Amino acid sequence: MLPRHQIPNAVTIGRILLIPPIVWLLVQEHYWIAVVLLAIAGLSDALDGWLVRRYGWHTRLGAWLDPAADKLLMLGIYVAVTLSGLLPLWLLFLVVGRDVWLTVGSALYRAFVGPLAIRPLFISKVNTFLQITLVLVAIVKVGLLDLDPIWVQLLAIVVAFTTLASGLAYTAQWGLYAWRHLHGPGDAAASNRRTP
Repeated sequence: MLPRHQIPNAVTIGRILLIPPIVWLLVQEHYWIAVVLLAIAGLSDALDGWLVRRYGWHTRLGAWLDPAADKLLMLGIYVAVTLSGLLPLWLLFLVVGRDVWLTVGSALYRAFVGPLAIRPLFISKVNTFLQITLVLVAIVKVGLLDLDPIWVQLLAIVVAFTTLASGLAYTAQWGLYAWRHLHGPGDAAASNRRTP
């Protein structure tokens, strides 16, 4: 019997299991079914978050698993739609590059500075929303409706901007945290005492 506090983690694992079929369906151009599974994945993300907030079912595994599931889903979708020719290759490199940069940066921060509490920035939330919107618009344009290609092109440019902006914002924030940690009030006071 699954412990109740592990139910959100089970929902998250279910979302991870949806990633391979979603990617396969997108590559095979079965867009309708892919969109349905994407909707289920999105609802599962909302559900596990609601369960954690409503019942306080916070776990260490969940704190790591939920964002990992989101990143894997986003990466899988972007690889699939890029391989299908719906999005440009440079945008995939930019989206993946930002995530790699932040992952390496947070690891280095923890290794050389200390614990890092990652708080989602507003620009990051906007970026995630626009990344998802771009994928959906690209899929709808090819598989469901005859949209003008300009909408995909414009959204791709906007997503490129928000991806860069969010990466730079996190870099600046973590850099400021590191500076304050390494040059805290104690260091400033010691420096003042040494000044003639």
